Amino acid sequence: MQDKSMLFDRRHMLMAASAALMVGCSRKGEGKSVTPESSTGGQKSFDGQKNLDGMWTSFRQIYLDASGRIVDTGNGGISHTEGQGYGMLMAVAVGDRPAFEAMYNWTQAHLARADMALYSWRFDPRSNNPVADPNNATDGDMLIALALARAARRWGVAAWEARSRQIRQAIREHLVIARGGQHYLMSGIAGFDLGDRLMINPSYFIFTALDAFAALDGAATWGPVIATCENVLRKARFGAHNLPTDWVVVGADGMPQPAPDKAPQFGFDAVRVALYAVAARRGALVAPIADYWRAKQAGGQTIPAWVDVYSGAEAPFPLSPGGLNVVQRTLNLPMKTEALAQDYYGCVLQLLARHLR
Repeated sequence: MQDKSMLFDRRHMLMAASAALMVGCSRKGEGKSVTPESSTGGQKSFDGQKNLDGMWTSFRQIYLDASGRIVDTGNGGISHTEGQGYGMLMAVAVGDRPAFEAMYNWTQAHLARADMALYSWRFDPRSNNPVADPNNATDGDMLIALALARAARRWGVAAWEARSRQIRQAIREHLVIARGGQHYLMSGIAGFDLGDRLMINPSYFIFTALDAFAALDGAATWGPVIATCENVLRKARFGAHNLPTDWVVVGADGMPQPAPDKAPQFGFDAVRVALYAVAARRGALVAPIADYWRAKQAGGQTIPAWVDVYSGAEAPFPLSPGGLNVVQRTLNLPMKTEALAQDYYGCVLQLLARHLR
């Protein structure tokens, strides 16, 4: 089984994306997308259409194809559970039921695993076997489960809540490892339990989802997981600025360290750490990140796309406009509302910074 973390390195993808000034939310991408109405029985309206967020409309037109697949244009046109989950969550937030149903139905048809209520993480239309790797991505599963629970509440579809419950149970059963009195949320079923160490991605700590799961399933089920995620973030502070790295390893002593086989950078993954904490009213957990960004702004300096936590070396290009929306949300400052030129991931950050609650 392949290791998802080796296959999908957003750091390398986005370095190329930023350098190439890839297509963005404010203009059409490669291969004009079809709005979801074309795949939902000709339905022409949805709840709150008159007030639909314009940025979501642009995102949908560019990245959501007629089948219900979110196309990651910055990574070879693949789709993944992360993108499907983000899209479903945003569709619920703005009341776009046809888009939500199209994305959910496609995800169920193409990525749902037969052996458990989780999803294979990647669909590659260029491959003879588009779903060659059965491994999951925990953040994608969490996003899908949260979106289903919210959609069930908004539109009264009991089957969506039932599926959300199945996913939540599978995450708790297959993706939480108890060790040293802690309950670690793993990034996937395979490739992250290294025996004497656990490989963990702090940007998978989606506290909004975890809090919702605790409300639905009980604090006894999710409280230990939430407490461990918080504990990891308190300890995963490295270098002069006390920043987390994109990936960490946790050994028997329970102390996270930057993953030895990856660049020790606070970068493209870790930017979401701040967003997820602030969105769930846990700003204190990411105070060092806020301090770092605030100091950069106060000094009139560009916020880099990544920084090496040990050497202090910074990316030769700035944080994306979408990432800057995360900065503004973290610092409780006004965000830009127009559709900014950016790639798929940057657009996701831009929308999440505005909508995630």
